[in-house]
Amino acid sequence: MEKKFTVSDEAGLHARPATVLVNAASKFSSELFLEYTGRKVNLKSIMGVMSLGIRQGAQITIIAEGEDEEQAIQAIEQVLKSQNICK
Repeated sequence: MEKKFTVSDEAGLHARPATVLVNAASKFSSELFLEYTGRKVNLKSIMGVMSLGIRQGAQITIIAEGEDEEQAIQAIEQVLKSQNICK
């Protein structure tokens, strides 16, 4: 299961929102990935997420694979929108 988002935060996906995102992802047993410009990293890894250098306006894809993938995608979407990281 996957869902696309556009980063709306002026600073992009910097340390604070990346940490919030990784913490939310870590609560699920599913494999969670973040894909950007053809690179795919583990969404449960702060170093992986930060290594992508995601800027405002970037199109990102969240990918979930596993038994709680639907709940995981919903929770990640909630975090992205409530923290004004993506729209």
